[in-house]
Amino acid sequence: MARFMDLQAFILRSRVLKLYRQAWRITRRAPEHAREELRQTTRAEFVKYLHCDDKQKIRFLISEGKQRLKSLDELLDMTGHS
Repeated sequence: MARFMDLQAFILRSRVLKLYRQAWRITRRAPEHAREELRQTTRAEFVKYLHCDDKQKIRFLISEGKQRLKSLDELLDMTGHS
């Protein structure tokens, strides 16, 4: 049986998927020796909260994920990995 989402859950889901795609793109810029570890860590963090239904918690996790990606992006810029 299909599970239907309300509009708010659908929007949160799309934001989570967008964050995941952004994370994957940023890992492409990482040095080759660290790339696979970054991807595994990214995937593990998303899988860890796969069954979270608390919308407030999901919003918090999205916010935290954006901050972490911003920090990683800035670090890669500073180290010359564009």
